[in-house]
Amino acid sequence: MTVAISVAGLSKRFRLGLGTSHGYCTLRDSVMSGVWHATRLAARTVGWSAPAGDARDPRQDYIWALRDVNFDVRPGEVVGVVGRNGAGKSTLLKLLSRVTSPTAGEIRLRGRIGSLLEVGTGFHPELTGRENVFLNGSILGMSRREVARKFDEIVAFSEIDRFLDTPVKRYSSGMYTRLAFAVAAHLEPEVLIVDEVLAVGDTAFQQKCLGKMGQISREGRTVLFVSHTMSAVKSLCSRAILIESGTLALDGDVDHVVNHYLTAGRDTINTGMIPENAPRHRDVPGEASFRSVRLTDDRDRETTTFYFGQPVRVHFVCDVETVIPDGHFEVSIATTDGCPVTYSSTLDGGKPPALLKPGRHEVAVTIHAHLLPRDYGIDLGVHHHDGRTCDHVQRTLDFTVLRVAESGEDHYRWPVTRGLIRPAAEWNTDRPR
Repeated sequence: MTVAISVAGLSKRFRLGLGTSHGYCTLRDSVMSGVWHATRLAARTVGWSAPAGDARDPRQDYIWALRDVNFDVRPGEVVGVVGRNGAGKSTLLKLLSRVTSPTAGEIRLRGRIGSLLEVGTGFHPELTGRENVFLNGSILGMSRREVARKFDEIVAFSEIDRFLDTPVKRYSSGMYTRLAFAVAAHLEPEVLIVDEVLAVGDTAFQQKCLGKMGQISREGRTVLFVSHTMSAVKSLCSRAILIESGTLALDGDVDHVVNHYLTAGRDTINTGMIPENAPRHRDVPGEASFRSVRLTDDRDRETTTFYFGQPVRVHFVCDVETVIPDGHFEVSIATTDGCPVTYSSTLDGGKPPALLKPGRHEVAVTIHAHLLPRDYGIDLGVHHHDGRTCDHVQRTLDFTVLRVAESGEDHYRWPVTRGLIRPAAEWNTDRPR
């Protein structure tokens, strides 16, 4: 079987602190430290693998970002990589992209690698967009003629032709992401590696990128995709791997892995209590944490089962740790397989962002979406006005919409649910003459 990516026993250890910070250093310590660092440098020079074993410098503290990770990816596969913040996903992609080298284990890659990691990786800030396109091509081993052949496609996809001859240090994060993705996707890599940076772009561009990654896979090339947006992972990938605490916890069908990631090790979807280890996404850690969520009907009765047409009232508790001067809360409803259904925020109706002071905030919102019968989940978010996320938790609590209305007059009569919401509509029909 042909393999595009083969990972065996992959481990990465990071050093915490500096050796000189631990006090007196003897000549023997200095010599041994020099030998240790020279050995590591030689390993990086020779290749992208390192022998297993304890290479620990006794004067240092270490943390294992990855430990004994093993998997293979076939050509043409699109594999989602999911896991909580700090689980080791970005470290894995950096190792595969050869940004850093492993402490132990082996990586075998077939063909050219195109990667899009943090915004800023791979571009020289003093060079223009045009110059960086050719620089990236040369890094990938392409001739100037090969890059020139793809140049117009890259510029058209990125939609930043007006700023092509501007140094990229003056680009916004969105412009940077547009050009970086266009370069990574169009310079014909056999393996494309994409981290969460697509969250920087607008919705239309995100969809454009997802479509391009799908096209790349149909051409027989391989995509590894990291995202906290489970609907994007499910729409693009047929397989997913779950990274937990630096180890590969699960590898298999994308629906199974995503469902396990959203629900494993907690009773949130049944009780509404949101533990700290829930699958959260935070751009700015330490600002806010959701603690609980519950649902009531229009008579303030707590429930997770709603009649057809009944409004859903969402109550949640959020602890704000520091002052958020421009904050807003949001509640989203999604299907249990991650498809977004509807959304509301405290900015609705043109309201301004709020000053969120430290302390416990108890919030309630009534959502008058006429949901069609099926199971749904509640997502919660609190953000800055510029879109930076203080805390976001997916599928905090599940609920069901029944096929029968409480009044008994407005049942959903079809055996198969068609769509997600019944909109408000006005019908005009001609009377027979």
